[in-house]
Amino acid sequence: MVHWLQHETGGLLLLCAAAIAVLLFLIIVVKLEPFISLLISGLALGLAAGLSVEKLVGTALVSKTSLLETGFGGILGHIAPIIGLGTILGAILEASGGADVLTRRLLGIFGERGAPLAMGLAGLIFGIPVFFDIGIFVLAPLVYITARRGGRSLVLYAMPLLAGLSMTHAFLPPHPGPVAASGLLGVSLGWLIVMGLICGLPAFLVAGVAWGSWIGKRVIIDVPEDFIVGEEAREAELEAEGRGEGAAEGKGEGTGEAEGTREVEGKGMGERPDPPLSLVLLVIAVPLVLILLATFGTVWWKHSAALPTLTFLGTPAVALTIAVLLAMWLLGVRRGIPAAELSALSTKSLRPVGMILLVVGAGAFFGAVIAATGVGKALADTLSNWGLPVIVLAYLISCGLRLAQGSATVAIVTTGGIVAPLLKEHDYSQAHIALIVVAISAGSIIASHVNDGGFWIVSRYFNMSVRDTLRTWTVLETILSLVGFAVAGLLSTFI
Repeated sequence: MVHWLQHETGGLLLLCAAAIAVLLFLIIVVKLEPFISLLISGLALGLAAGLSVEKLVGTALVSKTSLLETGFGGILGHIAPIIGLGTILGAILEASGGADVLTRRLLGIFGERGAPLAMGLAGLIFGIPVFFDIGIFVLAPLVYITARRGGRSLVLYAMPLLAGLSMTHAFLPPHPGPVAASGLLGVSLGWLIVMGLICGLPAFLVAGVAWGSWIGKRVIIDVPEDFIVGEEAREAELEAEGRGEGAAEGKGEGTGEAEGTREVEGKGMGERPDPPLSLVLLVIAVPLVLILLATFGTVWWKHSAALPTLTFLGTPAVALTIAVLLAMWLLGVRRGIPAAELSALSTKSLRPVGMILLVVGAGAFFGAVIAATGVGKALADTLSNWGLPVIVLAYLISCGLRLAQGSATVAIVTTGGIVAPLLKEHDYSQAHIALIVVAISAGSIIASHVNDGGFWIVSRYFNMSVRDTLRTWTVLETILSLVGFAVAGLLSTFI
């Protein structure tokens, strides 16, 4: 029996299933932190599969070659600077008033009839550098004002915004899930940006624009008075100050917006003028462009003397460092924000990152154990017998983990650990591996429901009952997931 469990395909698959069951039990029933749950499950799987203690955790004197240290260290060296720098960049953009500037400009371009699409584009663009929940906290007040002025359901404006924020959070760097998956599967962030956009934009249009327009006319949610009193006062103050500045100076900013002040509560940023939209877009675009140039420079300019420079500047950690320094100068110091305040803001923004990194590291350890035990090869053999593509398996596993325990990050890192050994059996291109990452990410957001913290944020911030949140947000996430996976699956047959 022990030999069958540790060496035969059926036994190894049973051990893997049991380890995942233990993981879910610890998270769902025991309510243990996902980081600790992943660690326990990985250790239990390694011992049950017959791995030596030395290989699993090392000895009392030397442990640097153990699965525990190489699993954690290998992935964290890749993702820690990316996630940390991306978090700081998003915090500076949020605190500077960049979100308000972007949203008001889009609303000015699209007008009242196109306001839902404007909110969706705001979520799409601002969602690149900021976490999903932060995007809601910052942009929700603008949704309240827009919905009240338009006289239509709050859902009509909220769904496109949420689709934009969710798509970028799930599919694009520098968000933790895609970055972690890229490290686990060994794919360039440049390819992940390209494939994430190709698969994510259609999903955003179907879920956010088409579904949002349809359901927004059928689920009528009013904006409560206490949601908008403070925002309306602030809007009036901004407009009054904008008119006063226009009369005094006889000119505008050239952006069609009144320049006002933005009070950043709880961040010590004080009242300062909103930044120009061009600077906000520049800071968001710089790291993406540098990473893409480095990725495709190896193809387009393989023998160019400029390639080493492009490679250096386009290394994700370097590109994001440049973007953070630009943000600090253009959106911070140049606008009168002291360096000490920027430092305090950076420190505060990094507080939630620690647990994310621990979860990702534990997930990488879990994946390393799966590879070392031979479970990866057993899965590859089973897939070969079934004729099931890796991209489909990756999506289904991610969906199952998401539905069971609610955390997208746990679903991504656990699935990445299971799938990574399978890639060694195939000669996949970087583009194809990026599509597999997209499939994993798509599975990680399917059917958000009551075990997902995001579900309750959406419910509370947009004044929806549990029933209405299930009818709107849960369906939106499922459409995002299915369309994103469908596009990835279709492209994978040609790449």
